[in-house]
Amino acid sequence: MKSTEIRKAFVDFFEKKGHTFVKSDNLVPQKDPSLLFTTAGMVQFKPLWIGAPLSYSKAVSVQKCLRAGGKGSDLE
Repeated sequence: MKSTEIRKAFVDFFEKKGHTFVKSDNLVPQKDPSLLFTTAGMVQFKPLWIGAPLSYSKAVSVQKCLRAGGKGSDLE
């Protein structure tokens, strides 16, 4: 199975359970000057943390991200 097929199966599974597909944010976030790059799959949901309303209650996303070592990192 190719990686694109695995991602599609993942998204399809959750969409069938009522989740809304949320597009991946950019690797270099355009709307958030507090971030240099996307390191996790939560960037597109950051407005939720400050109480911004969302048009969905459940979401599924496959986020592009950059992994780098550092304090508290699981990378060696």
